[in-house]
Amino acid sequence: MTYREGTTNRTITKLIQKKIGCYPDGIWGKLTTEALKQWQREHGLTPDGIAGPATLARMGIAAVTPSQTATAGSLDSVFSNGVTLKRSKRRIDYIAVHCTASKEGVPMTVEQIRSIHRKQGWSDIGYHYVVYLDGTVHIGRDVHISGAHVSGYNAHSIGVVYVGGVDNRMKAKDTRTAKQRHALMSLLVDLRKLYPTAKIQGHRDFSPDKNHNGIIEPSEWIKQCPSFDAKSEYSII
Repeated sequence: MTYREGTTNRTITKLIQKKIGCYPDGIWGKLTTEALKQWQREHGLTPDGIAGPATLARMGIAAVTPSQTATAGSLDSVFSNGVTLKRSKRRIDYIAVHCTASKEGVPMTVEQIRSIHRKQGWSDIGYHYVVYLDGTVHIGRDVHISGAHVSGYNAHSIGVVYVGGVDNRMKAKDTRTAKQRHALMSLLVDLRKLYPTAKIQGHRDFSPDKNHNGIIEPSEWIKQCPSFDAKSEYSII
């Protein structure tokens, strides 16, 4: 799939515009084309002003095709790697992005996370979707059942987690691989179609605003998870 000047896919256009430093209005005109050419030069790509597979991959953006769009009244959305996203019967107000807080580059499976969570006294894995290092998306807890990932918000939220989030010293670090970035973006785009009014934000953004200034500041974070600014990065989805 390729995107160029005049494309009508506003979702992808906004994602591309944000990556290349344009105002994300979703309208692809000459300014967007020129900004993309400059971005491509800076990243060693052919400066043709066309967002093809190589450019999208470098940006970590998934190509969203019409077949992936959830139609009105649809209960499900099919993710690009074949995983079916089932719409929850619960009211969903938030899509919470997490990290597993496991070391960079170390694989972890749904079953391993489930085992850890059960040892902590939980009935099942706390997250609904898990993104592996290779970018594959896996089903965790059934979306019809409240998760165990953000205290006080589980009843009306979906929990998404990527494997990683800390360095070898167990310090917070955005360890997402290029494939994880690509998969997370595609997953969240699809989830947005199922829950169009839900807010997408990181675990740390649920921390209490202790000084009541309307901003969750680093000093107020209960946790640093997911080790990057998910609320900002996914704000245009």
